[in-house]
Amino acid sequence: MSIPKNRRENANKIRKQTQRPSHGRVKSFKELAEE
Repeated sequence: MSIPKNRRENANKIRKQTQRPSHGRVKSFKELAEE
């Protein structure tokens, strides 16, 4: 888990704000979480 908790929480907040099926945005967050 080389991902800082801060970044993970930030992505979670954005995900909650963007509940719409944004494949492009969702993919971006998924890639960040995978990194």
